[in-house]
Amino acid sequence: MTRKPFRRTIVHRGLWLVAAVPLLALAETVVPLQGQAPEQVQADTAACKSQTTPAPTAAAPPAGGRVRGAAAGAAAGAAAAEVRGNQRPGYERLDSDVQQEYRQNQAQQAAAAGAVVGASRQRQERRQGRQQEAQMQQQAQSAFAGCMSARGYNVTP
Repeated sequence: MTRKPFRRTIVHRGLWLVAAVPLLALAETVVPLQGQAPEQVQADTAACKSQTTPAPTAAAPPAGGRVRGAAAGAAAGAAAAEVRGNQRPGYERLDSDVQQEYRQNQAQQAAAAGAVVGASRQRQERRQGRQQEAQMQQQAQSAFAGCMSARGYNVTP
């Protein structure tokens, strides 16, 4: 007779573990504090997940930063070369091929610098996106723990 309650406890714990398997994705442990049945644990977990799961972000990671930076740098470099050239005495008397080569060299140097700046900005935007995503995930986990706690569970990471 004394073994029957012990077996029932083992069966209930076994059923609770089966009910808690979906929680492994959250890497959190949910312990019912009020003797909830495994079905109730599943129902509460599903309800709290649906309330606290963050909406997926559809924004693609930033791309093309180097190309955009190089294009902007080339345009700025060519324009700056034209301005600097016109400020020099005798520039207008140079052959147009020499003037064109000077502008192209300046544009090429500015394009290289623009590509570096563009890549740097792209990396920074990606870092910020990852930080925001991690922050949203942390907030969702905290909200899930609060929801489950309000329903009579202890949630530990």
